[in-house]
Amino acid sequence: MQDGSLIPRFGRARRDPSLAVLEGFHPLKHALRFGATLHEVLTSDSAELDRLAALLAPDLSERLHDLARQIEPSVFEQLAPLAPSTGVIALAERPVIETAAVLADPRAAPVVLLEDPRDLGNMGACVRVAAAADVAAVLTTGGHDPWHPDALRGAAGLHFALAVTRLDGVQGLERVDRPLLALDPAGEPFDPAALDPRAILAFGTERHGLSRELTDRADARISIPMRDGVSSLNLATSVAAVLFAWRLSG
Repeated sequence: MQDGSLIPRFGRARRDPSLAVLEGFHPLKHALRFGATLHEVLTSDSAELDRLAALLAPDLSERLHDLARQIEPSVFEQLAPLAPSTGVIALAERPVIETAAVLADPRAAPVVLLEDPRDLGNMGACVRVAAAADVAAVLTTGGHDPWHPDALRGAAGLHFALAVTRLDGVQGLERVDRPLLALDPAGEPFDPAALDPRAILAFGTERHGLSRELTDRADARISIPMRDGVSSLNLATSVAAVLFAWRLSG
């Protein structure tokens, strides 16, 4: 493929629901570790990529060396709105996620539900936390694609470590064999030891919280204890607080 044709290809890939654009070394590293199918790995500096791999991912050094293709820096700079400082970018297949199968997963692992998250980087940070906590899935609602390159960058590519997908809405969740718990400042104080490990944990935005529709559907409302006068936590911080309180309680 000619280098010039890569620019429109990567532009189209950002809008293609079957592809994931991995901007930078860490998203690529985690995608490889968790079984992503790569279509293209491009670098502006092969020697620097080899150095980063030896330093940060020696388990992947040989594979990265074989996969990566060096291109002209002037072309590389045009493959993303902000060229990755680590000098590497890649295209991968998005996994096909069946929501019903995810929710039916019998493992003792919760599902995180983000209702209409607005900030793509923060959404990615939630995925990163959820992957570290080994939950079953991150589900989102609203207009933003959880696989947007900005979200993938915020997650350091850990979308490939668990199921991540967008729902059309929350209808039908009450018929799933998992309790639906709404994080709500007016809810009962969160008791990590009492958390059903297969719960759906629903988080709203910092400004608007959860919708009335979702709180009405919830089996219970729980709150994160906070100092008086502090109105809210960052979304990813809330997700981290709940998931790791649960993990540490066991």
